[in-house]
Amino acid sequence: LQKSGLPIVNQPISLTFFTGKAATNGNNFEETTLWKEYAKMSNINVKFQLVPFENLTEKRNLALAGGDYPDAFYSSRVPASDLMKYGAQGIFVKLNDLIVKYAPNFNKLMDKYPDLKKGLTMPDGSIYSFPSFYSPDFLSMLIGTPLWVKQEWLDKLKIKEPATTEELYQYLKAVKETDLNGNGQADEIPYAGEGINPLIEQIRGAWGYGNRGLGHKFVDVDPKTNELRFFRTDAKYKEVIEYVRRLYTEGLIDKEIFTVKTSALYAKGQKGIFGATINPNPMTQMNQPGYMGLGALKGPYGDQLYTHIKVPVVWPGSFVITDKNKNVEATIRWIDHFYGDEGATFYFMGIEGETYRKAADGKLEFVENIMKNPNGLTMDQALAKHITWLGGSYPGFVQEKYFKGSETLPESMAVGKKAEPFKVKELWNNFNFTEEETEFRSTVGTDMHTYIGEMEAKFITGSQPMSEWDKYVATVQKMGMDEYMNGYKKAYERYKNTK
Repeated sequence: LQKSGLPIVNQPISLTFFTGKAATNGNNFEETTLWKEYAKMSNINVKFQLVPFENLTEKRNLALAGGDYPDAFYSSRVPASDLMKYGAQGIFVKLNDLIVKYAPNFNKLMDKYPDLKKGLTMPDGSIYSFPSFYSPDFLSMLIGTPLWVKQEWLDKLKIKEPATTEELYQYLKAVKETDLNGNGQADEIPYAGEGINPLIEQIRGAWGYGNRGLGHKFVDVDPKTNELRFFRTDAKYKEVIEYVRRLYTEGLIDKEIFTVKTSALYAKGQKGIFGATINPNPMTQMNQPGYMGLGALKGPYGDQLYTHIKVPVVWPGSFVITDKNKNVEATIRWIDHFYGDEGATFYFMGIEGETYRKAADGKLEFVENIMKNPNGLTMDQALAKHITWLGGSYPGFVQEKYFKGSETLPESMAVGKKAEPFKVKELWNNFNFTEEETEFRSTVGTDMHTYIGEMEAKFITGSQPMSEWDKYVATVQKMGMDEYMNGYKKAYERYKNTK
């Protein structure tokens, strides 16, 4: 083993990784430019056992339960509860000291972003994984799916960009009442999306809720008391649901919102009939230019908070080394390369001159062959021969300078700039819970979450009158709210005190 530089080992070694695969990736990772080249550079030959993401959880659970697992789990979305469970059993390798010794790039990131360490540290004080980590400075990436409105229709209606929840309502209402595409049919859909939650999560900051980001969808901090609060049953939160109910009952939300599948939604969107939508980018997903992303909307009491921000430690268990691995130090060095600038550029962009080039302004861009493929391949199809980050959840560090997904398109970057002054001041990663707390959360907690989701949908569609709100709150309370908050407080204390 070499302490630094490449190759990582003098004599070639082989490793086998259980690997999550997105449909957009090719069927043989070893044949891609990235992994062929890295095998030569590092002297480490990796066999990637590919498992489609849709079967991933089941196959991973079977492998772990049966003891038939390989040297590492790569891009395998190992949940925190499993990191804790199999880490305690010694099946997953404890990394705390090994990171200090063999992972200089990742160690540097933990020093720079203390919350990264908090998000990875399990209740027993151990770190068992390398994450998929988005730079906290890369706001358009953390937003991911902004609320888009159609600029051309705003212009036609002579309406300025909605800056408040009331202005958004007036715009959506005008879209419904005006034949904006001029085809003589009332086929415009004011707002369409997949499920109702993205819309609720986008607008609740206008009432000051969700003030620790999307990692905490039920609990945030009460600004008056500075104490944790279960905000989904808060008296004022009722107004968030009433606002969405008003949109729904007035026909300003697509009637298929609760049932539509992604492919059907995008097919509808390609007709250019959405006044507003939430997704990564209408241009890349629906081939629709001319949408503009909104910043933080101001609410009825003057609250203006951009809360739709994901946790930077997106997948804590993105890369996990097992006790079957005979080359742990070399494996750590192998993965650490991708948390430094050189390795990350290689991982996301490929090889300079072959897959990307430096533009005149110093920015990196994919070559013509990938951007405008002569054989008619989409960008993803052209890239799949070279790299394997398509579809997400890869271990690595994502920064704007070398990540070229839809989140770095100019209109997405513009949303980040708009959101910046109003973004959540203290963004929390997910908390990690003990086995006992996890047991409660996966039974009683899950029942609470499900009941809340169902009741919110009923209130919004009108199948449940808003007069039932207090009864609903009392039911959630009875289901185990006190114990739920007790576990949350303990996890928060551990998170806060991780050094």
